[in-house]
Amino acid sequence: MKAAQFSEYGEPDVLRVAEAPEPHAGAGQIRVTVHAIGVNPWEWKVRSGAMRAFLPLEFPSIPGGEVAGVVDEIGDGITGVSVGDEVFGFTTTGAYAEYAVLAVNQFAHKPPALPWPEAAALPTAAETAYRALDELGVAEGQTVLVNGAAGGVGLAAAQLARLRGTTVIGTASEPNHDFLRSLGVTPVNYGDGLVERVRKIAPSGVDRALDVAGRGGLPDLIELSHGTDNVITIADPEAQKYGVRFSSGRSKDPSPALDQVARLIEQDTFTLPVAETFPLERAADAHRISQTGHIRGKLILLPT
Repeated sequence: MKAAQFSEYGEPDVLRVAEAPEPHAGAGQIRVTVHAIGVNPWEWKVRSGAMRAFLPLEFPSIPGGEVAGVVDEIGDGITGVSVGDEVFGFTTTGAYAEYAVLAVNQFAHKPPALPWPEAAALPTAAETAYRALDELGVAEGQTVLVNGAAGGVGLAAAQLARLRGTTVIGTASEPNHDFLRSLGVTPVNYGDGLVERVRKIAPSGVDRALDVAGRGGLPDLIELSHGTDNVITIADPEAQKYGVRFSSGRSKDPSPALDQVARLIEQDTFTLPVAETFPLERAADAHRISQTGHIRGKLILLPT
């Protein structure tokens, strides 16, 4: 099969399309013909070598972990899915490829009207947001601050928090403010002076704060939410320095999050926009844009 892969750590140009062995579904797994692939910041951090101490790789390495596609193989022990079904979810094999394998409880059926790129945008954003909001104890009546509300996880978290009956304030650059307002989120600019800007909206501060941006904003979030217990980051490596919880690692069973967003999409109460799509051969360009950090929604690769 065709796959985007790299044989050394480095800049985006180390990503190149080449032939790779096809994976096949084993027990408790399905294989899909991939129609769209989600691009996430974690992937370029791994490719650059920044994570080599925590995640050593065998080369060549195929990046990626989320896809949408059509089931073409079903392993023993799998029920509730048939060859030809359209699904989206997390892969056990590298996702930047024409075929990928997904394990039981790691996928959901794609809503029929949902385009392939939008489906591939969902898994990481939905699972991460769902998990972080649960860990924060976000509940009806609270005011929640999402730092980095215009990216994939931030948009998912803001919408899921709103659906829990909360008031949501989201940091984002000015061009994204109108879009956040359309989702019922009150936008504020990030950066210096954040505490003062948020207090103009919520004079007593906020009940919970989720940091998706990881750009040194934790001291402000701690002040606004009245202590470290009310803050979680998924992006700031200095979390321990500030006594803030760092939420990482996928839950063992992300299917409740995937099923929920599928239902919400069918009810037209959840959206996760696609910022741009790229052919698989331009995976390096997708990584370059992802590294800028100024994206509304998700970047998607298309293998065909």
